[in-house]
Amino acid sequence: MRRLFSGRLMAVLLSAFLILGFAPAAHAEIGGLTPCAENSRFQQRAGGAQTDQAKARFERYGQALCGTDGLPHLIVDGRWSHVGDFTIPGIAFLYIAGTIGWAGRTYLQAVRGRKDAAMNEIQIDLPLAFKSTLAAATWPLAAFGEFTSGKLTEADSKITVSPR
Repeated sequence: MRRLFSGRLMAVLLSAFLILGFAPAAHAEIGGLTPCAENSRFQQRAGGAQTDQAKARFERYGQALCGTDGLPHLIVDGRWSHVGDFTIPGIAFLYIAGTIGWAGRTYLQAVRGRKDAAMNEIQIDLPLAFKSTLAAATWPLAAFGEFTSGKLTEADSKITVSPR
């Protein structure tokens, strides 16, 4: 009984330490990167900019972190100060790729019942393809709806498995 109580007491204490944050915060260096505005190699590169567009680009990158090569580096380490560097473009990429995929899927499902289905995969029916592409803009909602209804997935019994 005493062992059970001491084990529970240790679990409660450990949980309290973790919740209250008694552990010191770890501050890790970001791989030797320095702010680009303070990086001498970056300043050399910026000094060589000839067009107004290049000068504006170096001015924007001045707030980023640069390596010893003088080039800005993308930081993806979970810090909220850099969340927009990767997360926003990543989500935009996934949305656009999903839209393209969903449009293709919708188009193929629409033409597979036709008499000339193979030919419609080679010679695209533009009005149907355009309609499929517009409908694909809401693909996350459509995918969730099909997933919850069971239409998106197939039963395990219908999936062939190679013998091992």
